Amino acid sequence: MKASETKLLALIKKSPQFVIPIYQRTYSWTEKECRELWDDIMRTGSKDEISSHFFGSIVYIEKGLYQVSSQSPLLVIDGQQRLTTVTLLIAALANAIGDAEPVEGFSPRKLRNYYLLNPDEDGEKYYKLILSQTDKSSLIAILNQSQQPEDYSIRVRQNFELFESLIKDYQDNLATVCKGLAKLVVVDVALSRGQDNPQLIFESMNSTGRELTQADLIRNYILMGLEPKLQTQLYDEHWRPMEVKFGQEAYGTQFDSFMRHFLTAKTGKIPNQNAVYEAFKAYSRVPEVEQNGVDALVKDIHTFAGYYCAMALEQEPKTQLKRAFQDLRGLKVEVAYPFLLELYQDYASGEFPETDFVQAVRLVESYVFRRAVCGIPTNSLNKTFANFTKALKKERYLESIQAHFLLLPSYRRFPNDDEFKRSLQTKDLYNVRDRSYWLRRLENHDRKEKVEVNNCTIEHIMPQNENLSSAWKTSLGPDWQRIHQTYLHTLGNLTLTGYNSEYSDKPFVDKRDMKNGFKNSPLNLNEGLGQVEQWDEYAIRKRADRLSTMALNVWISPKLDSNVLDSYQSKPQQSGYTIKDHPYLCSGKMADLFQAFRKEVLALDSGITEEFLKLYVAYKLESNFVDVVPQAKRLRISLNMRFPEINDPKRICQDVSSVGRWGNGDVELGLASLDELPYVLGLVRQSLERQMGDVE
Repeated sequence: MKASETKLLALIKKSPQFVIPIYQRTYSWTEKECRELWDDIMRTGSKDEISSHFFGSIVYIEKGLYQVSSQSPLLVIDGQQRLTTVTLLIAALANAIGDAEPVEGFSPRKLRNYYLLNPDEDGEKYYKLILSQTDKSSLIAILNQSQQPEDYSIRVRQNFELFESLIKDYQDNLATVCKGLAKLVVVDVALSRGQDNPQLIFESMNSTGRELTQADLIRNYILMGLEPKLQTQLYDEHWRPMEVKFGQEAYGTQFDSFMRHFLTAKTGKIPNQNAVYEAFKAYSRVPEVEQNGVDALVKDIHTFAGYYCAMALEQEPKTQLKRAFQDLRGLKVEVAYPFLLELYQDYASGEFPETDFVQAVRLVESYVFRRAVCGIPTNSLNKTFANFTKALKKERYLESIQAHFLLLPSYRRFPNDDEFKRSLQTKDLYNVRDRSYWLRRLENHDRKEKVEVNNCTIEHIMPQNENLSSAWKTSLGPDWQRIHQTYLHTLGNLTLTGYNSEYSDKPFVDKRDMKNGFKNSPLNLNEGLGQVEQWDEYAIRKRADRLSTMALNVWISPKLDSNVLDSYQSKPQQSGYTIKDHPYLCSGKMADLFQAFRKEVLALDSGITEEFLKLYVAYKLESNFVDVVPQAKRLRISLNMRFPEINDPKRICQDVSSVGRWGNGDVELGLASLDELPYVLGLVRQSLERQMGDVE
């Protein structure tokens, strides 16, 4: 590696050509980064005392002799964002200067022939910078001063037009722009192909400019080290089609998320959002994956990317599936994608029928929405869906999905019809983030012609105004304040209308009978309102009951015969030990303390089970979260979590990660008296909540 400080314009001028390899990401600088560069250039150019402005690094490797003096193109490893942005700025400046030369060396002819073009070359060699794929034709059109292609690069075009606008505003001060450009300094890093590892350098050079995405690192990791022929083949057959399928904007914003879901589906483990690249490297080195080869890996990613685009980017061609995915997106249930990716794979292979797949997607939607309505915390959803497919029996595919939903433990439960209906009638459904979602679903259920809810607004039949009119107070009765406070934002009092401003706070009868009133409304949600004589507590509760009953058919629950469900329940293995096998727990002080401890622990969640083993007592949901080893003078307690995770202000816990102990986990403590029990239970609860929640 050879590194030296140099003026950016000098580097561009002496270099024959910069080429962005196919494995590099597309141009991604936004207006924010471009304006920051512009401000730096203007500040530097306007102050003679500032001799230079550092602009990051340009890292490249030559195709041929690895010397800048040769005529081989320079393959850019790091710095394409800076090179592209400066090229766009120089192109805009050359167009704006006209016949002038604000600063020596900055005439339009010199700007183009020094920094934009190779005037003595033909074909692609004519251009100083060659970008990859989508960006390439857009930049060439700008350099040729010709019309943009139909499939133009959004970022290239937008940023060029931004610089045109900025330069126009400084038309009388172009000398400052030229001086600022001349002061840009970079670190010129030339790599030796035989001695330097471009991938390691690429990974480390991520501090200047726009941060690399996890997908950028993954793409480079896969393609950079391959022979050029295979590199081009894999890019053309798989990676480029993925970029096109996602589209320029979605590729930049959603491809990282897709890769995280892909890895979760493949491994059953959820990578940290900022460690997807590291997780991918580990996955690619799994013997089975490594044995199949890089071409099989890239093909697999390409296949799953198609599934993801169908679900997340509205590219599903089948009508029923498309609507199901649309409703799922309305709920923002990205955590379910790892599970659904595997279902989609089996659907695509013919193993999972389309009608069953639609029903499975609807069950996922119902599961998430019912839990939200019932106020069940959502912090276990990631883990639930990451491991869902492990419980499936694919010879009875849909049935096993239903069974698994029904057998989830209490903190992950699928709320039954009674719980859901009861909560739906009383929950504040107005102040939820997805109210347009549930209103649309309820309104459009069983409709062949869908109503576009975005064209309507939410109407409170009983007005929101705290200063109700005398007509409303009379309608609600003497207890009007309680009724208004209790039912205002609930299901029974909410509907849709396109005439909200006309309704205003009018009495119910006026809203019902006026032109375009409830009596003549075509909306399902307003059905029956035309026959209601008085809007009061009874009317609100009656309508809530009707709509919540309808909701049971919208957000369906799994239904299986008890004998079928029993066949899916695992029969716990009995250890054969009982409390009688632990003498310290049968009599004396430790027996009383243990009884108090077990009562409190079992009360933490209805799904907790207790198991007596030979040397300790285990408490678990899906796995042990606390174990008790009976001793003569105390209960030795093990918490199944890593020691750094425990919050222990009194510092009674010990790190036993390197010590052999009965029980699970790295945290150990003692319980010797009832006075200590409340604090110890707080520590136990941390272990339980960690198991119930998601580990990011």
